[in-house]
Amino acid sequence: MSELLASDLFEGRSRNHWAPKPIPPGVLGAIYDLARMGPTSMNCQPARFLFIISEQEKARLAPHLMEGNRLKALGAPCVAIIAHDPLFYEHLPRIFPIREGMREMFAGNNSLTEVTAFRNGTLQGAYFMIAARALGLDCGPMSGFNNASVDQEFFAETGYRSNFICALGYADDTPFPRLPRLPFADACSVI
Repeated sequence: MSELLASDLFEGRSRNHWAPKPIPPGVLGAIYDLARMGPTSMNCQPARFLFIISEQEKARLAPHLMEGNRLKALGAPCVAIIAHDPLFYEHLPRIFPIREGMREMFAGNNSLTEVTAFRNGTLQGAYFMIAARALGLDCGPMSGFNNASVDQEFFAETGYRSNFICALGYADDTPFPRLPRLPFADACSVI
């Protein structure tokens, strides 16, 4: 599996056009099962994933996307909204039982709660895309959408907050050449 994952990381590209091939049953659960194993601070696991597969639900999403992202999202067999739960700390007694008082540390501390949820939810979103690629899917991540209106449309009852959207499926386009990446010397320091 490590050779497959390395290949997918080096060969994978963000994709825009999708083959009319459905994602097999169980694959979305398998993606989550892999992604949830990535570390988060205090095992807080704030990410929440909404998988949109029906055309009716995609139509609800469409008005909230920037024009340039509509075709990319709506043509995919699945669109995932990667969000975070600002009340993630309610689960800490169960998922971080090795230290008492962690729920209380976050309750009422909105600045700590928001930065923790956003940072760790973003990490989990990255794990999610790596897991999807490892399971043979292509990804089309995007941030060109109206977060507030997506949150109102899909998360009004839960209070979750959207971070980014990722189209999932099997690409049917030829990817453009890999764009340059910063070399180690330009992006890293060792002190």
